[in-house]
Amino acid sequence: MSWSLPIFRIAGIQLRIHITFLLLIAWLAFGYYAQGGSAVALSRVIFILLLFLCVVLHEFGHAFAAKAFGINTPDITLLPIGGVARLERMPEEPVQELIIAVAGPLVNVVIALGLFVAGGSQALLNPSSIEGGGLVAQLLTINIMLVLFNLLPAFPMDGGRVLRALLATRLSYARATQVAANVGQGFAFIFGFIGLLWNPFLLFIALFVYIGASQEAALAQMKDVSRRFPVSSAMVREFRTLSGDASLQEAVDALLATSQHDFPVVDDTGGIAGLLTRQDLIAALRKNDPALRVGDVMRRDIPTVTTGTRFEDAFRIMQECNCPAVPVLDRMKRLVGLLTPENVTELMMVQSAMPPRRVS
Repeated sequence: MSWSLPIFRIAGIQLRIHITFLLLIAWLAFGYYAQGGSAVALSRVIFILLLFLCVVLHEFGHAFAAKAFGINTPDITLLPIGGVARLERMPEEPVQELIIAVAGPLVNVVIALGLFVAGGSQALLNPSSIEGGGLVAQLLTINIMLVLFNLLPAFPMDGGRVLRALLATRLSYARATQVAANVGQGFAFIFGFIGLLWNPFLLFIALFVYIGASQEAALAQMKDVSRRFPVSSAMVREFRTLSGDASLQEAVDALLATSQHDFPVVDDTGGIAGLLTRQDLIAALRKNDPALRVGDVMRRDIPTVTTGTRFEDAFRIMQECNCPAVPVLDRMKRLVGLLTPENVTELMMVQSAMPPRRVS
């Protein structure tokens, strides 16, 4: 995620902090300092950091549950509205998604139980303790609220994913996602209305839920369409390639002369050596090093697919490697096409526009 800073890595998962989160902490610290001085500001900032630590542990709960099913999590990003664990791919089985979705709130349940044993029971007996009680009591109350809030069936929040997983046991994945997305968008309107009247922060939650639900529904529809076609049905057949010893200026000329964003890099035998992305090209140009060649800045760990690969499998490969494009090879291992996210989107648009075929 852009505008995020890497902090440290745990079990292969990179923890990142978005720059807006740091701005939020600075803004809150200034506000608390203006209200009560440095002591109040320090105590409240410590509380907020502990709160977000609970959020990070919540996201690691999702990540470790996903890892049990062979799904890696490249990174977790801390945002002002919470944490986001970026899974390489979504689980295929409803039961797996159910377990992954519930794992996060279960972490907060465990934290709440630990805080309860540590002396936070007064928070349950005296609701006002969240404002005037001790740190343990406040964190206990907040974790209980996190569990209840996250389990609301507002897709793509945890409760919404639970709803989708349950629906997927009876409906198709795409249909279950659409129903869950509609419910999530309904909750988004409720959050937005409450935010206008009571807490403006809920407006950000409403926007996140609405956009997230729309994107997940589109992604599910895309996966549903991709199951029915091989890669050869939508790959780009006319494209430019570059050699590893080509200059960056040659790459710039190809970028400006075509509609391509990413270029397969071939070796002397015509085999795939890597992929030069527009992002990597622009980053290399900023170095202003005339000695750099395409082979120095290309990505070398790009997977390939064949013309007979199912579109669904190719789409999953693109998600797992976070690749902007995937080279397509024929049975003779020759480069014959290029698969990009735009191809997937265009195929989905064409298929959704075509009337369903009648079975005679």
